[in-house]
Amino acid sequence: MIIKIENMHILRNKRNILFRIIPAIAFLLLIAQCAPADKSPGEQAPEPTLEGKKVLFVHGGWEGHDPEPTRDLFVPWMRSEGAEVIVSDSLGVYTNEEIMESIDLIVQIWTMGKISKEQEEGLLNAIKRGVGIAGWHGGIGDSFRDNVEYQFMVGGQWVSHPGGVIDYEVNITDHNDPVTKGLEDFAMHSEQYYMHVDPNVKVMATTEFSGEHADWIDGCTMPVVWKKYYGKGRIFYSSLGHVVTDFEVPEALEIQKRGIRWASESLYHPFEEWINPKY
Repeated sequence: MIIKIENMHILRNKRNILFRIIPAIAFLLLIAQCAPADKSPGEQAPEPTLEGKKVLFVHGGWEGHDPEPTRDLFVPWMRSEGAEVIVSDSLGVYTNEEIMESIDLIVQIWTMGKISKEQEEGLLNAIKRGVGIAGWHGGIGDSFRDNVEYQFMVGGQWVSHPGGVIDYEVNITDHNDPVTKGLEDFAMHSEQYYMHVDPNVKVMATTEFSGEHADWIDGCTMPVVWKKYYGKGRIFYSSLGHVVTDFEVPEALEIQKRGIRWASESLYHPFEEWINPKY
């Protein structure tokens, strides 16, 4: 009897162990099936793409910033990337609810000028709900000088370009962000924008003023390229691109293209968390 009781205890213990192990194994197998496969070394997330995106390209304002020539540069490129592009030379398009509800991205080149209350609301409401916007130089960084909420959205406003068209250097400060990854510092012969900048932007490139044309800003570091959000919408800005020939500098063109792609995916990706105003 003693032997039988001991055997019963052994069997009972084994059964208890199995009852604990089997559910654990089943749980681990379920996790393995649901979890994404491990990335191979060096594999990266998919690159942003314009394929299948609907883009609104709006051009106008001061002619000195080449709104039509830059339209003729970027619109064919976006279409070649697989985007459907609507082109408008009127700010009235921002009040067209059907269009504004259907688009993924706005690309605007409109320096100075005036925007009505209804037009501004149409633009800003679309961005708040998740439509991206991308632009360069005065095309979004010096539009609608009377509209503070618009400037709040962009994250900066042009105030000066000391010396006019000069030689200066652009310094890549973020070598990890996909917009600037793999690029090195480069030279520009153009307007070096001095801007008032929102502190809550992610800066990827900067420039330093020499003081030659305004001695009190000697050594001042100024953002050139940044990302930010307005509501749920992605904002991309580069101060490069005074005239269309500025985009003959390969780095200036590549940064703008990458920024356009990034902003175009605003509706399809989670909010990117960052508080990185340092530059």
